[in-house]
Amino acid sequence: MSGAGLRTRNGESWADWADALAEKLAERAPEAEQLRTLQPETIQAAHDAGFFALLAPVTAGGQGATFAEFMDVVRRLSRGCASAAWTLSFLSLHAWMLAKFPAEAQAEFFKDGRMPLAPAPLAPTGTATRVDGGYRVKGRWEWATAINHADWILVNGIDSETGEPRFCALPIGQTEVEDIWFMSGMAATGSNAVVVRDIFVPEHMTLPARQMAAGSSPGEALHPGSTLSYPLRAGLAMVAATPALGAAEAALLWFTERMKTKLQAFSGGVKQGEQQSIHLRLGEATADVSAARLAWDNARAVIEREGPNGAQASLDAQVALRLAGAQIVRLANSAVDTLAAVAGASASHVNAPLQRQLRDIQVMRGHVMFDWDRTCVLAGKVALGFPTTPADLI
Repeated sequence: MSGAGLRTRNGESWADWADALAEKLAERAPEAEQLRTLQPETIQAAHDAGFFALLAPVTAGGQGATFAEFMDVVRRLSRGCASAAWTLSFLSLHAWMLAKFPAEAQAEFFKDGRMPLAPAPLAPTGTATRVDGGYRVKGRWEWATAINHADWILVNGIDSETGEPRFCALPIGQTEVEDIWFMSGMAATGSNAVVVRDIFVPEHMTLPARQMAAGSSPGEALHPGSTLSYPLRAGLAMVAATPALGAAEAALLWFTERMKTKLQAFSGGVKQGEQQSIHLRLGEATADVSAARLAWDNARAVIEREGPNGAQASLDAQVALRLAGAQIVRLANSAVDTLAAVAGASASHVNAPLQRQLRDIQVMRGHVMFDWDRTCVLAGKVALGFPTTPADLI
Protein backbone atom coordinates (compact mmCIF):
# COMPACT_ATOMS: atom_id res chain seq x y z
CA MET A 1 0.00 0.00 0.00
CA SER A 2 1.07 3.59 -0.37
CA GLY A 3 2.16 5.34 2.79
CA ALA A 4 3.64 2.11 4.14
CA GLY A 5 5.49 4.14 6.78
CA LEU A 6 2.33 4.31 8.89
CA ARG A 7 2.29 1.63 11.58
CA THR A 8 -0.09 0.23 14.15
CA ARG A 9 0.52 0.91 17.82
CA ASN A 10 2.25 -2.48 17.96
CA GLY A 11 4.63 -1.55 15.14
CA GLU A 12 3.05 -3.71 12.42
CA SER A 13 2.40 -2.41 8.95
CA TRP A 14 -1.27 -1.69 8.48
CA ALA A 15 -1.38 -4.13 5.57
CA ASP A 16 -0.06 -7.00 7.70
CA TRP A 17 -2.39 -6.11 10.58
CA ALA A 18 -5.45 -5.96 8.33
CA ASP A 19 -4.62 -9.24 6.60
CA ALA A 20 -4.19 -11.01 9.94
CA LEU A 21 -7.37 -9.54 11.43
CA ALA A 22 -9.32 -10.43 8.26
CA GLU A 23 -8.69 -14.11 8.98
CA LYS A 24 -10.16 -13.70 12.46
CA LEU A 25 -13.08 -11.69 11.11
CA ALA A 26 -13.88 -14.52 8.70
CA GLU A 27 -13.94 -16.98 11.62
CA ARG A 28 -16.15 -14.68 13.68
CA ALA A 29 -18.52 -13.74 10.84
CA PRO A 30 -21.20 -16.43 11.38
CA GLU A 31 -21.50 -15.59 15.08
CA ALA A 32 -21.39 -11.82 14.44
CA GLU A 33 -24.23 -12.24 11.98
CA GLN A 34 -26.31 -14.13 14.55
CA LEU A 35 -25.54 -11.55 17.23
CA ARG A 36 -26.31 -8.72 14.78
CA THR A 37 -23.29 -6.85 16.09
CA LEU A 38 -19.52 -7.17 16.17
CA GLN A 39 -17.96 -9.08 19.03
CA PRO A 40 -16.13 -7.05 21.72
CA GLU A 41 -12.80 -8.63 20.75
CA THR A 42 -13.11 -7.18 17.24
CA ILE A 43 -13.71 -3.67 18.54
CA GLN A 44 -10.88 -4.10 21.06
CA ALA A 45 -8.47 -5.27 18.36
CA ALA A 46 -9.19 -2.11 16.38
CA HIS A 47 -8.70 0.03 19.50
CA ASP A 48 -5.44 -1.71 20.39
CA ALA A 49 -3.99 -1.20 16.92
CA GLY A 50 -5.11 2.43 16.74
CA PHE A 51 -7.34 1.82 13.73
CA PHE A 52 -10.00 4.27 14.87
CA ALA A 53 -7.29 6.96 14.86
CA LEU A 54 -5.94 6.08 11.42
CA LEU A 55 -7.78 8.75 9.43
CA ALA A 56 -8.01 11.46 12.12
CA PRO A 57 -5.48 14.34 12.01
CA VAL A 58 -2.20 13.90 13.86
CA THR A 59 -2.95 17.03 15.88
CA ALA A 60 -6.16 15.37 17.14
CA GLY A 61 -4.31 12.26 18.24
CA GLY A 62 -4.72 10.43 14.94
CA GLN A 63 -2.29 9.09 12.35
CA GLY A 64 -3.32 11.42 9.56
CA ALA A 65 -3.57 8.73 6.89
CA THR A 66 -4.68 9.70 3.43
CA PHE A 67 -8.01 8.40 2.17
CA ALA A 68 -6.10 6.19 -0.28
CA GLU A 69 -4.13 4.59 2.56
CA PHE A 70 -7.21 4.20 4.71
CA MET A 71 -9.20 2.57 1.92
CA ASP A 72 -6.51 -0.04 1.36
CA VAL A 73 -6.70 -1.17 4.99
CA VAL A 74 -10.50 -1.33 4.74
CA ARG A 75 -10.31 -3.41 1.55
CA ARG A 76 -8.06 -5.94 3.25
CA LEU A 77 -10.36 -6.20 6.28
CA SER A 78 -13.33 -6.69 3.95
CA ARG A 79 -11.89 -9.92 2.64
CA GLY A 80 -12.67 -11.39 6.04
CA CYS A 81 -16.09 -9.88 6.71
CA ALA A 82 -17.80 -7.03 4.87
CA SER A 83 -20.03 -6.19 7.85
CA ALA A 84 -17.03 -5.87 10.16
CA ALA A 85 -15.02 -3.77 7.71
CA TRP A 86 -18.00 -1.49 7.07
CA THR A 87 -18.57 -0.97 10.80
CA LEU A 88 -14.93 -0.41 11.72
CA SER A 89 -14.31 1.93 8.78
CA PHE A 90 -17.38 4.04 9.57
CA LEU A 91 -16.28 4.45 13.18
CA SER A 92 -12.85 5.58 12.03
CA LEU A 93 -14.36 7.95 9.45
CA HIS A 94 -16.67 9.40 12.10
CA ALA A 95 -13.72 10.12 14.42
CA TRP A 96 -12.34 12.13 11.50
CA MET A 97 -15.68 13.96 11.32
CA LEU A 98 -15.50 14.84 15.03
CA ALA A 99 -12.21 16.60 14.34
CA LYS A 100 -14.16 19.15 12.27
CA PHE A 101 -15.98 20.50 15.36
CA PRO A 102 -14.93 23.58 17.39
CA ALA A 103 -12.03 23.31 19.84
CA GLU A 104 -14.28 23.17 22.92
CA ALA A 105 -16.11 20.14 21.52
CA GLN A 106 -12.89 18.41 20.53
CA ALA A 107 -11.56 18.87 24.07
CA GLU A 108 -14.47 16.68 25.20
CA PHE A 109 -14.29 14.18 22.34
CA PHE A 110 -10.57 13.47 22.61
CA LYS A 111 -9.93 14.22 26.30
CA ASP A 112 -8.84 10.76 27.48
CA GLY A 113 -6.53 9.89 24.60
CA ARG A 114 -8.92 7.18 23.37
CA MET A 115 -10.43 7.77 19.96
CA PRO A 116 -14.21 8.19 20.50
CA LEU A 117 -16.69 5.94 18.72
CA ALA A 118 -19.54 7.94 17.25
CA PRO A 119 -22.17 6.54 14.87
CA ALA A 120 -23.47 9.18 12.47
CA PRO A 121 -26.76 8.59 10.64
CA LEU A 122 -26.46 11.30 7.99
CA ALA A 123 -30.06 11.95 6.91
CA PRO A 124 -31.54 15.13 8.51
CA THR A 125 -34.62 13.43 9.97
CA GLY A 126 -34.70 15.40 13.23
CA THR A 127 -34.97 19.01 14.36
CA ALA A 128 -32.55 21.39 16.10
CA THR A 129 -34.50 24.28 17.66
CA ARG A 130 -32.43 27.35 18.57
CA VAL A 131 -32.47 28.29 22.29
CA ASP A 132 -30.12 30.31 24.48
CA GLY A 133 -26.68 28.74 24.36
CA GLY A 134 -27.48 26.00 21.89
CA TYR A 135 -30.26 23.81 20.50
CA ARG A 136 -33.07 21.56 21.64
CA VAL A 137 -32.68 18.42 19.55
CA LYS A 138 -35.24 15.72 18.90
CA GLY A 139 -35.99 13.14 16.26
CA ARG A 140 -35.46 9.60 15.07
CA TRP A 141 -32.65 8.47 12.77
CA GLU A 142 -31.91 5.41 10.66
CA TRP A 143 -29.45 3.78 10.28
CA ALA A 144 -26.95 4.20 13.14
CA THR A 145 -24.22 1.74 12.20
CA ALA A 146 -22.21 0.56 15.25
CA ILE A 147 -24.61 2.11 17.75
CA ASN A 148 -23.93 -0.86 20.06
CA HIS A 149 -20.32 0.31 20.47
CA ALA A 150 -20.93 4.05 20.72
CA ASP A 151 -19.55 6.67 23.09
CA TRP A 152 -21.22 9.55 21.22
CA ILE A 153 -23.83 9.95 18.50
CA LEU A 154 -23.82 12.45 15.64
CA VAL A 155 -27.36 13.25 14.51
CA ASN A 156 -28.45 15.62 11.77
CA GLY A 157 -31.43 17.93 12.34
CA ILE A 158 -32.98 20.89 10.58
CA ASP A 159 -31.87 24.16 12.19
CA SER A 160 -34.95 26.19 13.17
CA GLU A 161 -33.17 29.47 12.34
CA THR A 162 -31.58 28.70 9.00
CA GLY A 163 -33.71 25.84 7.72
CA GLU A 164 -30.49 23.99 6.91
CA PRO A 165 -29.23 20.70 8.34
CA ARG A 166 -27.00 20.86 11.42
CA PHE A 167 -24.99 18.06 13.03
CA CYS A 168 -25.38 17.71 16.78
CA ALA A 169 -23.16 15.56 19.02
CA LEU A 170 -24.66 13.91 22.10
CA PRO A 171 -23.31 11.38 24.62
CA ILE A 172 -24.83 8.02 23.80
CA GLY A 173 -26.51 7.91 27.23
CA GLN A 174 -28.83 10.75 26.19
CA THR A 175 -30.39 8.67 23.41
CA GLU A 176 -32.64 5.65 23.02
CA VAL A 177 -31.80 2.79 20.68
CA GLU A 178 -34.52 0.93 18.79
CA ASP A 179 -33.47 -2.63 18.03
CA ILE A 180 -34.76 -2.91 14.48
CA TRP A 181 -31.77 -4.15 12.45
CA PHE A 182 -33.08 -7.55 11.36
CA MET A 183 -31.56 -7.79 7.89
CA SER A 184 -30.71 -10.49 5.36
CA GLY A 185 -27.24 -9.01 4.87
CA MET A 186 -24.79 -6.70 6.66
CA ALA A 187 -26.45 -7.97 9.83
CA ALA A 188 -23.36 -7.60 12.03
CA THR A 189 -23.24 -3.82 11.51
CA GLY A 190 -25.93 -3.42 14.16
CA SER A 191 -27.35 -0.44 12.27
CA ASN A 192 -30.30 0.19 14.56
CA ALA A 193 -32.36 3.36 14.86
CA VAL A 194 -31.66 6.05 17.45
CA VAL A 195 -34.18 8.37 19.12
CA VAL A 196 -33.49 11.70 20.85
CA ARG A 197 -36.33 13.17 22.91
CA ASP A 198 -35.87 16.93 23.23
CA ILE A 199 -32.31 17.11 24.60
CA PHE A 200 -30.32 20.36 25.00
CA VAL A 201 -27.09 20.41 22.98
CA PRO A 202 -24.64 23.29 23.55
CA GLU A 203 -23.75 25.44 20.54
CA HIS A 204 -20.15 24.22 20.43
CA MET A 205 -21.34 20.62 20.11
CA THR A 206 -23.05 21.41 16.81
CA LEU A 207 -21.81 22.05 13.29
CA PRO A 208 -23.69 23.16 10.15
CA ALA A 209 -23.89 20.30 7.67
CA ARG A 210 -22.44 22.45 4.88
CA GLN A 211 -19.28 22.88 6.97
CA MET A 212 -19.18 19.17 7.65
CA ALA A 213 -19.58 18.45 3.93
CA ALA A 214 -16.51 20.36 2.74
CA GLY A 215 -14.56 23.44 3.60
CA SER A 216 -14.59 26.10 6.32
CA SER A 217 -15.12 23.90 9.39
CA PRO A 218 -13.53 25.05 12.66
CA GLY A 219 -11.42 21.90 12.72
CA GLU A 220 -9.61 22.84 9.53
CA ALA A 221 -8.04 25.84 11.30
CA LEU A 222 -7.20 23.68 14.32
CA HIS A 223 -5.60 20.96 12.21
CA PRO A 224 -3.87 22.65 9.25
CA GLY A 225 -2.52 20.41 6.53
CA SER A 226 -4.94 17.59 7.38
CA THR A 227 -7.54 15.94 5.14
CA LEU A 228 -10.46 17.59 6.96
CA SER A 229 -11.30 19.79 3.99
CA TYR A 230 -11.85 16.78 1.70
CA PRO A 231 -15.43 16.51 0.37
CA LEU A 232 -17.25 14.29 2.86
CA ARG A 233 -19.85 12.70 0.61
CA ALA A 234 -17.37 11.74 -2.11
CA GLY A 235 -15.05 10.29 0.51
CA LEU A 236 -17.93 8.49 2.22
CA ALA A 237 -19.04 6.95 -1.06
CA MET A 238 -15.63 5.46 -1.67
CA VAL A 239 -15.03 4.26 1.89
CA ALA A 240 -18.47 2.63 1.87
CA ALA A 241 -17.92 1.01 -1.54
CA THR A 242 -14.63 -0.54 -0.48
CA PRO A 243 -16.13 -3.44 1.56
CA ALA A 244 -17.98 -4.57 -1.55
CA LEU A 245 -14.72 -4.78 -3.48
CA GLY A 246 -12.93 -6.65 -0.70
CA ALA A 247 -15.82 -9.09 -0.32
CA ALA A 248 -15.87 -9.75 -4.07
CA GLU A 249 -12.11 -10.36 -4.11
CA ALA A 250 -12.48 -12.86 -1.29
CA ALA A 251 -15.41 -14.57 -2.99
CA LEU A 252 -13.42 -14.94 -6.21
CA LEU A 253 -10.50 -16.53 -4.35
CA TRP A 254 -12.74 -18.88 -2.35
CA PHE A 255 -14.63 -20.02 -5.44
CA THR A 256 -11.44 -20.58 -7.44
CA GLU A 257 -9.87 -22.76 -4.73
CA ARG A 258 -13.14 -24.64 -4.23
CA MET A 259 -13.49 -25.50 -7.91
CA LYS A 260 -10.02 -27.10 -7.94
CA THR A 261 -11.20 -29.93 -5.66
CA LYS A 262 -15.02 -30.01 -5.55
CA LEU A 263 -16.54 -33.08 -7.20
CA GLN A 264 -19.58 -32.66 -9.40
CA ALA A 265 -22.60 -34.59 -8.12
CA PHE A 266 -23.66 -37.62 -10.21
CA SER A 267 -20.58 -37.27 -12.43
CA GLY A 268 -18.62 -40.33 -11.45
CA GLY A 269 -15.86 -38.40 -9.74
CA VAL A 270 -15.37 -35.56 -12.23
CA LYS A 271 -14.24 -32.30 -10.66
CA GLN A 272 -16.68 -29.44 -11.07
CA GLY A 273 -13.82 -27.19 -12.13
CA GLU A 274 -13.32 -29.26 -15.28
CA GLN A 275 -16.60 -28.03 -16.73
CA GLN A 276 -16.45 -25.34 -19.40
CA SER A 277 -19.42 -23.56 -17.83
CA ILE A 278 -17.35 -23.05 -14.65
CA HIS A 279 -14.49 -21.63 -16.73
CA LEU A 280 -16.91 -19.21 -18.37
CA ARG A 281 -18.51 -17.96 -15.14
CA LEU A 282 -15.16 -17.70 -13.38
CA GLY A 283 -13.84 -15.63 -16.28
CA GLU A 284 -16.89 -13.35 -16.16
CA ALA A 285 -16.55 -12.83 -12.42
CA THR A 286 -12.83 -12.19 -12.76
CA ALA A 287 -13.52 -9.50 -15.34
CA ASP A 288 -16.07 -7.82 -13.07
CA VAL A 289 -13.75 -7.85 -10.04
CA SER A 290 -10.87 -6.55 -12.14
CA ALA A 291 -13.03 -3.71 -13.46
CA ALA A 292 -14.19 -2.88 -9.92
CA ARG A 293 -10.58 -2.79 -8.73
CA LEU A 294 -9.58 -0.49 -11.60
CA ALA A 295 -12.47 1.87 -10.77
CA TRP A 296 -11.41 1.79 -7.13
CA ASP A 297 -7.74 2.49 -7.89
CA ASN A 298 -8.69 5.40 -10.14
CA ALA A 299 -11.04 6.81 -7.52
CA ARG A 300 -8.30 6.73 -4.89
CA ALA A 301 -6.15 8.84 -7.19
CA VAL A 302 -9.01 11.28 -7.79
CA ILE A 303 -9.64 11.69 -4.05
CA GLU A 304 -6.01 12.52 -3.37
CA ARG A 305 -5.82 14.92 -6.31
CA GLU A 306 -9.08 16.78 -5.68
CA GLY A 307 -9.55 16.40 -1.93
CA PRO A 308 -7.23 19.25 -0.87
CA ASN A 309 -9.40 21.66 -2.87
CA GLY A 310 -12.19 21.17 -0.32
CA ALA A 311 -15.32 23.09 -1.21
CA GLN A 312 -13.65 24.10 -4.47
CA ALA A 313 -13.14 20.50 -5.57
CA SER A 314 -14.47 20.23 -9.09
CA LEU A 315 -18.06 19.09 -9.52
CA ASP A 316 -16.94 16.67 -12.23
CA ALA A 317 -14.53 15.00 -9.82
CA GLN A 318 -17.12 14.68 -7.06
CA VAL A 319 -19.63 13.18 -9.48
CA ALA A 320 -16.94 10.84 -10.80
CA LEU A 321 -16.34 9.57 -7.28
CA ARG A 322 -20.05 9.06 -6.66
CA LEU A 323 -20.30 7.16 -9.95
CA ALA A 324 -17.22 5.08 -9.14
CA GLY A 325 -18.66 4.06 -5.78
CA ALA A 326 -21.92 2.90 -7.34
CA GLN A 327 -20.06 1.16 -10.15
CA ILE A 328 -17.81 -0.75 -7.73
CA VAL A 329 -20.77 -2.05 -5.75
CA ARG A 330 -22.65 -2.94 -8.94
CA LEU A 331 -19.68 -4.86 -10.38
CA ALA A 332 -18.99 -6.60 -7.07
CA ASN A 333 -22.62 -7.69 -6.89
CA SER A 334 -22.48 -8.98 -10.46
CA ALA A 335 -19.31 -10.97 -9.79
CA VAL A 336 -20.49 -12.65 -6.60
CA ASP A 337 -23.93 -13.36 -8.04
CA THR A 338 -22.29 -15.02 -11.04
CA LEU A 339 -20.18 -17.23 -8.78
CA ALA A 340 -23.05 -18.12 -6.46
CA ALA A 341 -25.18 -19.25 -9.40
CA VAL A 342 -22.76 -22.09 -10.25
CA ALA A 343 -21.14 -22.80 -6.88
CA GLY A 344 -23.56 -25.57 -5.95
CA ALA A 345 -26.07 -25.89 -3.11
CA SER A 346 -23.40 -26.49 -0.47
CA ALA A 347 -22.10 -22.94 -1.04
CA SER A 348 -25.34 -21.75 0.59
CA HIS A 349 -24.50 -23.36 3.93
CA VAL A 350 -24.60 -20.78 6.71
CA ASN A 351 -20.88 -21.24 7.35
CA ALA A 352 -19.91 -20.80 3.70
CA PRO A 353 -18.53 -17.31 3.07
CA LEU A 354 -19.93 -16.99 -0.46
CA GLN A 355 -23.59 -16.85 0.57
CA ARG A 356 -22.82 -14.20 3.18
CA GLN A 357 -20.76 -12.15 0.75
CA LEU A 358 -23.62 -12.23 -1.73
CA ARG A 359 -26.20 -11.13 0.83
CA ASP A 360 -23.93 -8.45 2.26
CA ILE A 361 -23.26 -6.89 -1.14
CA GLN A 362 -26.93 -7.02 -2.06
CA VAL A 363 -27.77 -5.01 1.06
CA MET A 364 -24.93 -2.56 0.36
CA ARG A 365 -26.36 -2.12 -3.12
CA GLY A 366 -29.49 -0.66 -1.52
CA HIS A 367 -27.60 2.22 0.11
CA VAL A 368 -28.73 5.58 -1.27
CA MET A 369 -25.17 6.38 -2.38
CA PHE A 370 -25.11 3.30 -4.60
CA ASP A 371 -28.51 3.61 -6.28
CA TRP A 372 -27.35 2.93 -9.84
CA ASP A 373 -30.17 4.70 -11.70
CA ARG A 374 -30.05 7.74 -9.45
CA THR A 375 -26.26 8.01 -9.68
CA CYS A 376 -26.23 7.65 -13.46
CA VAL A 377 -28.91 10.33 -13.78
CA LEU A 378 -26.71 12.62 -11.69
CA ALA A 379 -23.67 11.92 -13.86
CA GLY A 380 -25.63 12.47 -17.06
CA LYS A 381 -27.26 15.73 -16.06
CA VAL A 382 -23.95 17.19 -14.81
CA ALA A 383 -22.29 16.20 -18.09
CA LEU A 384 -25.00 18.13 -19.93
CA GLY A 385 -24.70 21.21 -17.73
CA PHE A 386 -27.88 20.86 -15.67
CA PRO A 387 -27.72 22.12 -12.04
CA THR A 388 -27.54 19.75 -9.08
CA THR A 389 -29.92 19.77 -6.11
CA PRO A 390 -29.41 18.92 -2.42
CA ALA A 391 -31.03 15.54 -3.10
CA ASP A 392 -28.06 14.68 -5.35
CA LEU A 393 -25.86 14.45 -2.22
CA ILE A 394 -22.92 16.34 -3.70
